Amino acid sequence: MARDASPDPGRRTRLAVAAVLTAIGLVAASLVIGRVSAPVMSDPIDSSAEAGFARDMQVHHQQAVEMALVIRDATNDPEVRLLAYDIATSQAQQSGQMFGWLADWGLSQAATEPSMTWMSRPPLGASSHDMGGSMPHSPGSAMPGLATREQLTQLSASEGVDAERLFLTLMIAHHEGGVEMAKAIVERSTNRVVLDLANSIVKAQSSEITFMRELLAARR
Repeated sequence: MARDASPDPGRRTRLAVAAVLTAIGLVAASLVIGRVSAPVMSDPIDSSAEAGFARDMQVHHQQAVEMALVIRDATNDPEVRLLAYDIATSQAQQSGQMFGWLADWGLSQAATEPSMTWMSRPPLGASSHDMGGSMPHSPGSAMPGLATREQLTQLSASEGVDAERLFLTLMIAHHEGGVEMAKAIVERSTNRVVLDLANSIVKAQSSEITFMRELLAARR
Protein backbone atom coordinates (compact mmCIF):
# COMPACT_ATOMS: atom_id res chain seq x y z
CA MET A 1 0.00 0.00 0.00
CA ALA A 2 1.33 3.44 -0.91
CA ARG A 3 2.32 5.67 2.03
CA ASP A 4 0.29 8.90 2.51
CA ALA A 5 2.63 11.78 1.50
CA SER A 6 0.36 14.56 2.79
CA PRO A 7 1.98 16.71 5.56
CA ASP A 8 0.96 16.14 9.17
CA PRO A 9 -1.25 19.13 10.21
CA GLY A 10 -0.16 18.75 13.85
CA ARG A 11 3.50 18.76 12.94
CA ARG A 12 3.02 21.82 10.72
CA THR A 13 1.33 23.68 13.60
CA ARG A 14 4.12 22.76 16.00
CA LEU A 15 6.73 24.06 13.55
CA ALA A 16 4.86 27.33 13.14
CA VAL A 17 4.59 27.82 16.89
CA ALA A 18 8.27 27.05 17.29
CA ALA A 19 9.16 29.60 14.61
CA VAL A 20 7.07 32.29 16.32
CA LEU A 21 8.63 31.54 19.71
CA THR A 22 12.10 31.68 18.17
CA ALA A 23 11.34 35.05 16.57
CA ILE A 24 10.01 36.41 19.87
CA GLY A 25 13.13 35.18 21.61
CA LEU A 26 15.37 36.89 19.07
CA VAL A 27 13.47 40.19 19.42
CA ALA A 28 13.64 40.01 23.21
CA ALA A 29 17.36 39.25 23.07
CA SER A 30 18.01 42.17 20.74
CA LEU A 31 16.13 44.53 23.07
CA VAL A 32 18.16 43.36 26.04
CA ILE A 33 21.39 43.75 24.11
CA GLY A 34 20.29 47.20 22.97
CA ARG A 35 19.58 48.29 26.53
CA VAL A 36 22.93 47.00 27.72
CA SER A 37 24.91 48.51 24.87
CA ALA A 38 23.06 51.87 24.70
CA PRO A 39 24.87 54.69 26.49
CA VAL A 40 23.21 55.75 29.75
CA MET A 41 22.63 59.52 29.81
CA SER A 42 22.64 60.98 33.29
CA ASP A 43 20.50 63.97 34.19
CA PRO A 44 22.17 67.40 34.09
CA ILE A 45 23.51 68.66 37.40
CA ASP A 46 22.66 71.97 39.07
CA SER A 47 25.67 73.84 37.65
CA SER A 48 25.30 72.39 34.15
CA ALA A 49 24.85 74.43 31.00
CA GLU A 50 21.49 72.71 30.50
CA ALA A 51 20.18 73.85 33.88
CA GLY A 52 21.49 77.39 33.37
CA PHE A 53 19.93 77.55 29.92
CA ALA A 54 16.57 76.27 31.18
CA ARG A 55 16.45 78.89 33.94
CA ASP A 56 17.74 81.85 31.93
CA MET A 57 15.71 81.10 28.83
CA GLN A 58 12.53 80.91 30.88
CA VAL A 59 13.19 84.46 32.09
CA HIS A 60 14.01 85.52 28.53
CA HIS A 61 10.81 83.94 27.16
CA GLN A 62 8.66 85.47 29.89
CA GLN A 63 9.67 88.96 28.79
CA ALA A 64 8.79 88.13 25.19
CA VAL A 65 5.34 86.99 26.33
CA GLU A 66 4.94 90.21 28.31
CA MET A 67 5.80 92.40 25.30
CA ALA A 68 3.57 90.37 23.00
CA LEU A 69 0.56 90.82 25.29
CA VAL A 70 1.22 94.56 25.53
CA ILE A 71 1.27 95.07 21.74
CA ARG A 72 -1.89 93.02 21.25
CA ASP A 73 -3.72 95.64 23.31
CA ALA A 74 -1.92 98.60 21.72
CA THR A 75 -2.61 97.91 18.03
CA ASN A 76 -5.38 96.82 15.69
CA ASP A 77 -3.00 95.70 12.95
CA PRO A 78 -3.89 92.06 12.14
CA GLU A 79 -0.36 91.02 11.15
CA VAL A 80 1.23 92.40 14.30
CA ARG A 81 -1.52 90.99 16.50
CA LEU A 82 -1.15 87.53 14.94
CA LEU A 83 2.62 87.69 15.33
CA ALA A 84 2.21 88.69 18.97
CA TYR A 85 -0.20 85.81 19.57
CA ASP A 86 2.23 83.32 18.00
CA ILE A 87 5.13 84.62 20.10
CA ALA A 88 3.14 84.58 23.32
CA THR A 89 1.76 81.07 22.86
CA SER A 90 4.94 79.44 21.55
CA GLN A 91 7.25 80.95 24.14
CA ALA A 92 4.86 80.26 27.01
CA GLN A 93 4.72 76.63 25.89
CA GLN A 94 8.50 76.40 25.62
CA SER A 95 8.87 77.94 29.08
CA GLY A 96 6.63 75.17 30.36
CA GLN A 97 8.89 72.59 28.73
CA MET A 98 11.98 74.00 30.41
CA PHE A 99 10.17 74.19 33.75
CA GLY A 100 9.38 70.51 33.29
CA TRP A 101 13.01 69.65 32.53
CA LEU A 102 14.20 71.10 35.82
CA ALA A 103 11.46 69.31 37.73
CA ASP A 104 12.29 66.04 35.99
CA TRP A 105 16.00 66.49 36.72
CA GLY A 106 15.24 67.13 40.40
CA LEU A 107 16.69 70.64 40.22
CA SER A 108 15.46 73.92 41.69
CA GLN A 109 13.67 76.36 39.42
CA ALA A 110 15.57 79.17 41.13
CA ALA A 111 19.09 79.80 39.91
CA THR A 112 21.86 78.80 42.30
CA GLU A 113 24.48 80.89 40.50
CA PRO A 114 24.34 84.24 38.67
CA SER A 115 22.52 84.41 35.35
CA MET A 116 24.61 83.84 32.22
CA THR A 117 27.22 81.85 34.18
CA TRP A 118 26.68 78.90 31.85
CA MET A 119 27.43 81.09 28.82
CA SER A 120 30.62 82.36 30.42
CA ARG A 121 32.07 78.86 30.27
CA PRO A 122 33.74 77.52 27.10
CA PRO A 123 31.81 75.32 24.65
CA LEU A 124 32.39 71.58 24.69
CA GLY A 125 35.88 70.75 23.46
CA ALA A 126 37.10 74.33 23.86
CA SER A 127 38.96 76.17 26.58
CA SER A 128 39.56 79.73 27.70
CA HIS A 129 42.89 79.58 25.88
CA ASP A 130 41.18 78.44 22.68
CA MET A 131 38.83 81.42 22.96
CA GLY A 132 41.66 83.87 23.38
CA GLY A 133 41.10 84.17 27.12
CA SER A 134 37.92 86.22 26.73
CA MET A 135 34.33 85.17 27.23
CA PRO A 136 31.33 86.70 25.43
CA HIS A 137 29.41 86.94 28.73
CA SER A 138 30.29 87.17 32.39
CA PRO A 139 28.33 85.77 35.35
CA GLY A 140 25.55 88.13 36.34
CA SER A 141 25.60 90.07 33.06
CA ALA A 142 22.37 90.96 31.28
CA MET A 143 20.90 88.32 29.04
CA PRO A 144 21.34 89.17 25.35
CA GLY A 145 18.43 91.03 23.82
CA LEU A 146 16.48 91.77 26.99
CA ALA A 147 14.60 95.05 26.95
CA THR A 148 15.17 97.43 29.83
CA ARG A 149 12.41 98.33 32.27
CA GLU A 150 12.37 101.83 30.77
CA GLN A 151 11.81 100.41 27.29
CA LEU A 152 8.96 98.23 28.55
CA THR A 153 7.38 101.26 30.20
CA GLN A 154 7.66 103.19 26.94
CA LEU A 155 6.07 100.31 25.04
CA SER A 156 3.16 100.17 27.48
CA ALA A 157 2.58 103.90 27.03
CA SER A 158 2.60 103.74 23.20
CA GLU A 159 -0.26 103.13 20.80
CA GLY A 160 -0.85 102.42 17.13
CA VAL A 161 2.03 102.60 14.68
CA ASP A 162 4.39 104.06 17.29
CA ALA A 163 3.80 101.03 19.47
CA GLU A 164 4.25 98.70 16.50
CA ARG A 165 7.60 100.23 15.59
CA LEU A 166 8.87 100.04 19.15
CA PHE A 167 7.60 96.51 19.64
CA LEU A 168 9.20 95.27 16.42
CA THR A 169 12.50 96.98 17.23
CA LEU A 170 12.60 95.52 20.73
CA MET A 171 11.42 92.07 19.68
CA ILE A 172 13.96 91.80 16.85
CA ALA A 173 16.74 92.46 19.37
CA HIS A 174 15.07 90.08 21.83
CA HIS A 175 14.88 87.28 19.26
CA GLU A 176 18.49 87.86 18.22
CA GLY A 177 19.47 87.40 21.85
CA GLY A 178 17.33 84.27 22.11
CA VAL A 179 18.98 82.80 19.02
CA GLU A 180 22.40 83.57 20.51
CA MET A 181 21.46 81.75 23.72
CA ALA A 182 20.02 78.78 21.83
CA LYS A 183 23.14 78.46 19.69
CA ALA A 184 25.26 78.68 22.84
CA ILE A 185 23.57 75.69 24.47
CA VAL A 186 23.91 73.70 21.25
CA GLU A 187 27.67 74.21 21.62
CA ARG A 188 27.60 73.18 25.29
CA SER A 189 25.26 70.20 25.50
CA THR A 190 24.81 66.66 24.25
CA ASN A 191 21.33 66.26 25.77
CA ARG A 192 19.03 65.37 22.88
CA VAL A 193 15.87 66.92 24.38
CA VAL A 194 17.66 70.19 25.07
CA LEU A 195 19.27 70.25 21.63
CA ASP A 196 15.96 69.60 19.89
CA LEU A 197 14.30 72.57 21.56
CA ALA A 198 17.32 74.84 21.10
CA ASN A 199 17.52 74.08 17.39
CA SER A 200 13.78 74.68 17.00
CA ILE A 201 14.20 78.07 18.72
CA VAL A 202 16.99 79.04 16.32
CA LYS A 203 14.91 78.08 13.31
CA ALA A 204 11.61 79.65 14.41
CA GLN A 205 13.01 82.88 15.80
CA SER A 206 15.34 83.44 12.85
CA SER A 207 12.31 83.20 10.57
CA GLU A 208 10.35 85.62 12.77
CA ILE A 209 13.25 88.07 12.75
CA THR A 210 13.12 88.19 8.95
CA PHE A 211 9.36 88.76 9.03
CA MET A 212 9.60 91.47 11.71
CA ARG A 213 12.25 93.34 9.75
CA GLU A 214 9.84 93.41 6.80
CA LEU A 215 7.05 94.71 9.01
CA LEU A 216 9.32 97.36 10.51
CA ALA A 217 10.57 98.50 7.10
CA ALA A 218 6.97 99.03 6.00
CA ARG A 219 6.42 101.37 8.97
CA ARG A 220 9.41 103.66 8.55
